[in-house]
Amino acid sequence: PGVEPANSRFAKGETPVPHSTMASANQFRKTKGDAMKSDILKQIIARKCEELATLKNAPFDDCQIADRRDFENALRRPEIAIIAEIKRRSPSKGDIAPSIDPFLLAAAYEAGGASAISCLTDETFFGAHTDDLPDARRGSSVPVLRKDFIIDERRIHQSASMGADAILLIARCLTTQELRHLISIASRRQLATLVETHDERDIAKALDSGATIIGINNRDLKTFEVNLANAIRLRERIPADCLAVSESGIHSADDVRRMADAGFDAVLVGESLVRSLDPTAAIRALLGRPSDATATGGSA
Repeated sequence: PGVEPANSRFAKGETPVPHSTMASANQFRKTKGDAMKSDILKQIIARKCEELATLKNAPFDDCQIADRRDFENALRRPEIAIIAEIKRRSPSKGDIAPSIDPFLLAAAYEAGGASAISCLTDETFFGAHTDDLPDARRGSSVPVLRKDFIIDERRIHQSASMGADAILLIARCLTTQELRHLISIASRRQLATLVETHDERDIAKALDSGATIIGINNRDLKTFEVNLANAIRLRERIPADCLAVSESGIHSADDVRRMADAGFDAVLVGESLVRSLDPTAAIRALLGRPSDATATGGSA
């Protein structure tokens, strides 16, 4: 529901591009893309610094604290938990599903068994709309994580005001002292923090900052290549008293089982769900559950 099919370009009657033209265009995009990938994180952070100026005197509500949903507890389950993501586009893939309805998609995710929802809120690079997170929260009863590039406490106050239950902090973008400060501010606003890491140094930084929910992103920030072995290799670095989340590159029930076997408490799944024609069934499949139709003897 509310999800644009991955092949909607042709469904709308567009003429396919000739192969020779496509090959030439793809080569140009690859050359341009390789240059962009090398500094995309720097571009994003530079843009976030510019955006902070608009938040300088912005008033943020202190409401919604009584309504905050427990993100950490939602991930503590007998089976591995799924954090289902709402994402319209990405710097590496371009448009993924620009016309999604976050309200309907969040409802579909929850119906499939998602334990929490992750919602991209960056407009410039990820195409988010202002109301995406509030709409996703209205459409479901599970906790909603604000996924953005947060580098300042004003963004945390903004997150609380818009109704987020948790925020993402990226260890690579922050010092240990900054991480510790932002986690403290988030805690005061009753927001959980998922600290994203990419290597051993990031994990050490997250632990030194007091993080209790640590994500390992399987996507290389420089090349955008995804390798699930990265999460498996690094899992042992996260203590048992912390929740461990594997992010990126999860596409099948086998992937989910690999992460569960490696000791992960949760996986964050984005692109494969957003592109799915039936997100509810897609999450059930990731969890190894039958669809409703199969369970009742109907055709899937």
